[in-house]
Amino acid sequence: MPKEVKKAEDRAWDSASIETLIKAAQENVDTCFTRMDTQQHQCKFGTNGICCRICHMGPCRITSKAPRGVCGADADTIVARNFLREVVGGAAAHSDHGRHLVLLLKKVAEGKGGDYQIRDEKALRSAARMYKIEENGRSREEIALELSGLFLKEFTEQEESLKTLSLSPVKQQSIWQNQGVSPAGIDRMVVESMHRTHMGVDHDYRNLLLQSFRTALSDGWGGSRIATIVSDILFGTPTPVRSNANLGVLGKDTVNILVHGHEPELSEMLAVAVQTPEITDYAKKAGATGITLAGICCTANEILMRHGIPVAGNFLQQELAVVTGAVEMMLIDVQCCMPSLPDLAAAYHTEIVSTTDIAKTRGATHLSFDEEDALNYAKNLIKRAIDNYKNRNPQKVAIPSTSKPMVAGFSVDAIKYMLGGNFRASFRPLNDAIIQNRIKGVVGIVGCNNPKSKLDDYINRLTQKLIKENVLVLKTGCAAIASAKEGMLTPETALEQAGKGLREVCEAVGMPPILHMGSCVDNSRILEAATEVVFEGGLGDDLSQIPAVGVAPEWMSEKAVSIGCYFVASGIDVILGYPFHIGGSENVTQFLNEKTKDIFGGSFHVCEDPQLAYQKIIKLLDQKRKNLGIDKKAERKLYDMKDRRKLDVKAHLQ
Repeated sequence: MPKEVKKAEDRAWDSASIETLIKAAQENVDTCFTRMDTQQHQCKFGTNGICCRICHMGPCRITSKAPRGVCGADADTIVARNFLREVVGGAAAHSDHGRHLVLLLKKVAEGKGGDYQIRDEKALRSAARMYKIEENGRSREEIALELSGLFLKEFTEQEESLKTLSLSPVKQQSIWQNQGVSPAGIDRMVVESMHRTHMGVDHDYRNLLLQSFRTALSDGWGGSRIATIVSDILFGTPTPVRSNANLGVLGKDTVNILVHGHEPELSEMLAVAVQTPEITDYAKKAGATGITLAGICCTANEILMRHGIPVAGNFLQQELAVVTGAVEMMLIDVQCCMPSLPDLAAAYHTEIVSTTDIAKTRGATHLSFDEEDALNYAKNLIKRAIDNYKNRNPQKVAIPSTSKPMVAGFSVDAIKYMLGGNFRASFRPLNDAIIQNRIKGVVGIVGCNNPKSKLDDYINRLTQKLIKENVLVLKTGCAAIASAKEGMLTPETALEQAGKGLREVCEAVGMPPILHMGSCVDNSRILEAATEVVFEGGLGDDLSQIPAVGVAPEWMSEKAVSIGCYFVASGIDVILGYPFHIGGSENVTQFLNEKTKDIFGGSFHVCEDPQLAYQKIIKLLDQKRKNLGIDKKAERKLYDMKDRRKLDVKAHLQ
């Protein structure tokens, strides 16, 4: 047992989580926070990545007395193999998400999509042009069928590099080709990486690590990018939308339904179904005033971005939402859904329903999602939740009053329009603001929450420091929800907390200093935005040159390992709030934290304290500004008539 029990105030940043943690303790229910206490003495061999269980001659653990495993593998090989397998897990998760969406697009194009349709024809035709698919004189279904075929080939391609790589800067593509890390088909990368890490195959740590970056690129510039493109086509490209965040969005007298996971197909239909008269009447007959549909984790971000559906919380709040005693149903699909949920829900009236056949949870009700009859399936689920409303125990209901307003929905297209207007949509104003030193640079803050640290503390403290220093912050996933709960995702935040230069830019275009860009799979939007900065000109010709940094402050999943790798492989430095499980190998640690800088232009940096992370980020941004020659404030010259005569006016008019 732990020697000292942490107070709720030490476990979470926001008052809603603190209040619910106190309730959980009073009702003697187990959460990830208390389970973390029982895991304080975590395995040092696992933490350092020097435990190998790939074959059954082991498990082998590397020590000073046993520097090699039974087969002869040393710490470098074992750590690198374990690291590559983490990347594989993350890349497979995000890319399989993308595959499901592509298959749905194909069905829609063939007229077999049921209640689904192409919501954004402009996004479809834009994607067709990006991939050089002929669109003139063709129906949207014809274009969608060819595009879905091309995307499916991105998964199965055996020899050619991914076509999606062509969306990156040309110099970036050359770097990948020269280093031999341009990925072929996504499925081939996953299978080949698993083969390489089998006993007796690849033992060169450097070769294994380069394959890690290659596999990650098949995710970031492959599966994840494809997932975002197809989501926009099927469900609409996000535009700025107002909503609210935190556990206080749950209704005292409404049927509360939470969607949790990562796949948007079902949540899209739920968003439609809850508004139908049939469903609203059914809820009122059950004695409820209506229905509150809200989200947890990245499914929350998907429906928030497109419908303004409120966010109940991020990853570490999934159990706390149930502890409120006010949730009739939580729907779970894939990724980040804790297996503890059914056990916890047994203490309340909440029904946990799993909807995806590849993700069953013991104790949950499993109802396989029927894409062909999606709207009726969604309605039946909602009615099931309404029927459960009568089972709510008023004595166990305690909904925190805390929720904060927010603005989300910042796709790259939306940012372009905000910066340049409807007729001159462009990243030019952003580039100019960076060049003029009104904005120091751009930082992408991504990733999960981790009970190893205080919920949202690192994320929010770092964010506050950065915007005060005139850094524009782009966010996705649970990191974005952290700032939403703090009330920082509003234009007013620029007036209250941002530095003078960033505040001026935000005021001019009416945007927050922190832009919510979507779910964790939408990290590809951050890469897309960075690429637009390069294409706009004036800030270098590859991603490693622009003043940009990525941060994963409270990360915990294999997906975050893959994300970090594809950012670094794209030339962007990445700050980690926790180190990888690689400490058992000095060579692997040095390669990831130093040598990748020479290979790709970016590397990893571990900063376990937000103040140290802030200092490191500012140093990196300042160095990039210096390299570009924009480290000094541009002087404003007042032209006299003699100066004006020297200007080549005709050249400017042409």
